[in-house]
Amino acid sequence: MPHLPALVLITLGAAVVNGALGYGFSSITVPLALLFLTNRVLNPALVLVEVVLNAYALWVNRASLPLVEPRVRLVVIGLLPGVLIGTLIVSHVQPEWLKLGTYVVLLPLILVQAGGLRRPVRAERTAALALGGGVGVLYAVTTISGPPLAVALNNQGFSKHEFRAALAYVRLAESSLTAVAYAAAGLFIHESFTLIPAILPGVLIGVPLGAALIRHLPPETFRRICMSFDAWVVSFGLSVLLRQLHLVESPAAFGVMIAVMAIDAWLLYRFFRRGIRARP
Repeated sequence: MPHLPALVLITLGAAVVNGALGYGFSSITVPLALLFLTNRVLNPALVLVEVVLNAYALWVNRASLPLVEPRVRLVVIGLLPGVLIGTLIVSHVQPEWLKLGTYVVLLPLILVQAGGLRRPVRAERTAALALGGGVGVLYAVTTISGPPLAVALNNQGFSKHEFRAALAYVRLAESSLTAVAYAAAGLFIHESFTLIPAILPGVLIGVPLGAALIRHLPPETFRRICMSFDAWVVSFGLSVLLRQLHLVESPAAFGVMIAVMAIDAWLLYRFFRRGIRARP
């Protein structure tokens, strides 16, 4: 397949981000790979890879699991109906419209995370089931759950290792449940399996590289730059699809990308200005 070299580079960069932050593999891979693949081909390959990736992340952070498991247990329970609904959507929605829906859902989530939203949820147990259901749908449709989970868990006062353990635990559950649901729906096809050899080398190299890199960089600055890149890619993909689906016939479709870049530039300016003010 002519796109396999591009997929190797994309997944390498995404794995570096995942190794550094504990999430971000699908958030980087999917917006870029959907420029030349469909969800139905890409998703099954990513789900299988992420089962292994999330299991590894949980193993690395296993010491914190007993502390966080009771707090995220209801999120995991809520995943099941969401994953089933998301799998039905992938099975029945036309690929280009599925791409469009993916970009439309992702964009505000990325911008919210880029804006550094911090608002703890007081009714944690009540919100957990709703979060699990929503994340289950999102993951089964897009294989992405990092942005909403990161926003939710960052707001709940977890330490760094507790955050990574909670995130890995939920993401291992969602990827495993989605793999079973995809298998039951017959979504694992030959084209998907041919992508896995192109994805694995980047994961094997990128994850440890990212873990080493983050020791020498401010984590919040690295995360913020990754969010900007994500926002630009998603807005570009959305603009292209608006023209392909004839929803906006003129170059005005790229007004979405321009608007997102302007918003992100303002958020970046605010972020770095706060950092400068915080210096002694």
